[in-house]
Amino acid sequence: MTQGGPLAGVTVIELAGLGPGPFCGMMLADLGAEVIRIDRAGSASWSADGSLGRGRKSIAVDLKKPGAAALILRLVAKADALFEGFRPGVMERLGLGPDVCLAANPRLVYGRMTGWGQDGPLAPAPGHDINYLALSGMLWPIGPADRPPAIPLNLIGDFGGGGMMLALGITAGIVSARATGKGQVVDTAMVDGAAVLGSMIFGMLGNKSWSLRREANMLDGGAPFYGVYETQDGRYVSIGSLEPQFYAALIRLLDFTDPRFAKQWDKAMWPDLRAALTETFKSRTRDAWCDLLDGSDVCFAPVLDPAEAATHPHNVARGTFAEVDGVPMPKPAPRFSATPTRLGAASGEPGAETGALLAAAGFSRQEIEAAKASGLVAGTIDP
Repeated sequence: MTQGGPLAGVTVIELAGLGPGPFCGMMLADLGAEVIRIDRAGSASWSADGSLGRGRKSIAVDLKKPGAAALILRLVAKADALFEGFRPGVMERLGLGPDVCLAANPRLVYGRMTGWGQDGPLAPAPGHDINYLALSGMLWPIGPADRPPAIPLNLIGDFGGGGMMLALGITAGIVSARATGKGQVVDTAMVDGAAVLGSMIFGMLGNKSWSLRREANMLDGGAPFYGVYETQDGRYVSIGSLEPQFYAALIRLLDFTDPRFAKQWDKAMWPDLRAALTETFKSRTRDAWCDLLDGSDVCFAPVLDPAEAATHPHNVARGTFAEVDGVPMPKPAPRFSATPTRLGAASGEPGAETGALLAAAGFSRQEIEAAKASGLVAGTIDP
């Protein structure tokens, strides 16, 4: 599973978890890091996150067995970073808290992923993406004005505000550790990350250019020239004609001659413009609109489902997706000119590299066999 990429030579220990943790591990592995995932001994398969487990090596350990912490600390001693996604206090109870790990490796970057953070009144409480997004203030603005806020999948809390923020934090921590010789703890809370992703919205609230009412702003569906419209065949297209020149192209290509529509930011005419756009886009199929508007200055794109996205000519030309076991899979992003990345292989069963990883960490054959016999580790023990 050795990969190229800008993080080649970096070793990261991942304590197996769900959602944002595996996404962070995927990002780091995609960028070339060697990510060693500590799976639970006895697990039947990788987590339900499926493709998020790609590019890893796995060692299966029973964390509740005597000697588990000592075994993992030997791996930690040679790693650049470790990250975990347990509730506050769990790692400390396992004997693998930050103080212990940093004592074993003072240069270690210790990443922590939680919803609410390591402190604060809600720190010990359970939650999910929707809850963290709600508390960040970034769920409220999303969706139509006459219905409850819309759920943007788990893209903002779990993956953008969580996993990607943790990957950035770990990478920054490694840069610092290599410059100073000193590691540190990276406290990644999804509620914090979701709020950071909303920085522009908070800024616009501050300068009074954003209303708290949904569908009353230029980016939330309020502006008729920035939105999604149904087509004749029940599909959809998106337009983003915000700038004057792009709006002018929209009006010209749709042959809108009503002089009122020339006043783009006159909100009094927005309802009529929306009605006209709704009627017009329903007059042709989605593909017919693509024939007219693709590549134009309108800022246009068809709304594709995930399967369609993999076959769109632009994505095909860029090689945005790869087919893995018959399923389209996004390739690593971003792209690097000098240290190109590649899609990591799908991970095997938990513990597929147990013996090899322990041997690389300095365990003798006798120690590995004894750990397997005692149930401390599981999986393949032949290095």
